[in-house]
Amino acid sequence: MRVLVVEDEERLAARITEGLRDQGMAVDISYDGDDALYKIRLHGSYDVVVLDRDLPGRTGDEVCRELAGADDAPMVLMLTALASTEDRVTGLSLGADDYLGKPFSFAELVLRIKALGRRGRSHAATVTRGELTMDTVRRSVSRAGRSIVLSAKELAVLEVLLAADGAVVSQEQLLDRVWDEHADPFTNTVRVTVNRLRRKLGEPPVIETLIGSGYRITA
Repeated sequence: MRVLVVEDEERLAARITEGLRDQGMAVDISYDGDDALYKIRLHGSYDVVVLDRDLPGRTGDEVCRELAGADDAPMVLMLTALASTEDRVTGLSLGADDYLGKPFSFAELVLRIKALGRRGRSHAATVTRGELTMDTVRRSVSRAGRSIVLSAKELAVLEVLLAADGAVVSQEQLLDRVWDEHADPFTNTVRVTVNRLRRKLGEPPVIETLIGSGYRITA
């Protein structure tokens, strides 16, 4: 899952970003509304935007209103100190998909982001391909009933491949969906992660490499 955190308080933005990355998410940061809209238009691949309302430049309300009228817009979670019932009603009426007041529980923030990600992609909580099963809520994987322990990045790569439902996913698409904007497009980290994931999933291999094209899950 790819997330954009839009928060002008830099220390808070850094803490949120670090915590979400520990959950296996690819996370970028914007410190104002104008930069947030620029990154959303540039990348076009965010699942969820965590959006403060009180931002320099273009406000969070303006960002939310613009996204609400756009095709294929990411899901928006407003995370703000404006936490009264009236504030919540206003935020949701602007087009936000969820609203969480500050101070907040980080565990609750993670659960809400994951729920929005599933809603936006319309994915089932449990995905099965042949012997392979992934619970996207509990972040667990098994093959033929055998539990498999994966790292956060391996889980994220597997989720993208499973969501493609047998279609080929290019290295560039994996880099865009699983790593953040600072990832080196010439790095071999995708190939290394996929190879490690393939070994952990066992024999016969369930990830097929198509030279020059990418990777896909076989049944």
